Amino acid sequence: MERRVFLRKAGVGGTAALAAAAAPARRGAEEPSKRSTPGVPAGPLKITRVRFYHNPLSPPAFNQSFHIVTVETDGGITGMGEGGSPDAISQCAAMLIGSDPFRTDCLWQVMFRGYFYPAGREKLDALGALDLALWDIKGKALGVPVYDLLGGLARDHVECYSTGFPTHGSLKETARACVEAGFRAFRYATADPPPGKSFNSHRAVRRTYQDCVQIREGVGPDGDWSLDYHTRFDFPGAVRLSTLIEPLEPYFAEDLVRSENPGVYRELRDHVKVPIAVGEQFGSKWDVRWLIENELIDYARVTLPNVGGITEYMKIAALAETHYVGLIPHFTGPVSEAALVHACSAFPGPVMMEMLGTGDARYAHLPESFDFRNGKMWPNRRPGLGVTLDTKPLRLVAEITERSRPIPMLRRPDGSYTNW
Repeated sequence: MERRVFLRKAGVGGTAALAAAAAPARRGAEEPSKRSTPGVPAGPLKITRVRFYHNPLSPPAFNQSFHIVTVETDGGITGMGEGGSPDAISQCAAMLIGSDPFRTDCLWQVMFRGYFYPAGREKLDALGALDLALWDIKGKALGVPVYDLLGGLARDHVECYSTGFPTHGSLKETARACVEAGFRAFRYATADPPPGKSFNSHRAVRRTYQDCVQIREGVGPDGDWSLDYHTRFDFPGAVRLSTLIEPLEPYFAEDLVRSENPGVYRELRDHVKVPIAVGEQFGSKWDVRWLIENELIDYARVTLPNVGGITEYMKIAALAETHYVGLIPHFTGPVSEAALVHACSAFPGPVMMEMLGTGDARYAHLPESFDFRNGKMWPNRRPGLGVTLDTKPLRLVAEITERSRPIPMLRRPDGSYTNW
């Protein structure tokens, strides 16, 4: 469709959508709304079925899941997400049946608040998988990539760094090969002790520093590198290692100490001068808020779907932008990696994505996923998340078609929830 014609039609549709959004608060916001948007079937678009597929390639940890979720609508549009476990997906999905998939933020709140106890990080992973599928539906219905719905492209590509880049001989030679392959940075981690041996932090600090010297020589003056502490060091060890590697100019140091007490970074920040990246073990914006607002980290490592999907990720990104904090999301499943390209491409601040190995892995259940080449992720114009699914390599585990509303979502006169 010609651009000007599309914009004229979209303007009419936008007015109708705003009118629908302004409907009286007494109608539950999670219920389908009338709209007249180009590309969307006339009348209410309703969620009719959610399916959960077991992915044999998924890691065994249920809070880092590469399982597949599909959300179907009565308009023939199906969205795809990734993450969660069968029980958590089933609980959240039952609250979506019959709802309007376009109301992504409202449905996020419904799923997050839908039971008495606040959602934990495992539930957020499942909630995030469903949220990805809702954004996929919205993009497909409108015939645009999701990044267009997030404000449009702020960059033409997303730089990446490699975790587990294939060995090319010595550590120095491997780091050099990684940068020559187009990656922005080579990532290294503190090594595991020999089998049956304890982790000697003093020895690990010395050995890690020696390795980092080789890495810096390998990447050269124009390359970058990073170091993952894997939360293995105590406070003194983390400070000493950070002090030793400071002259080697790492792009960032990751997870210096354990994550249960984020407050430790207030004191750690006074002793550590290298850039700090934290967040892969966190969930929603409330987990990472304090670190960002107090400017105790330089990069947020939160990722999809762990934080609760694109809806929550973009709120964290906005919070990060106001405090000059960049985004370096932890590696995740291929559908979520594709979703991260949309979210990160629309973010104006510093961004670098983590990729495993050479980044050219292929997946039997995904004829199309993300576009990766020359060490970078590239946005494309495929509608929605730009991912297509072949369910044959997967196993159907759960199918949800019945609606469940365990706790009434009461609203104030202004439309806000009472159980805030």
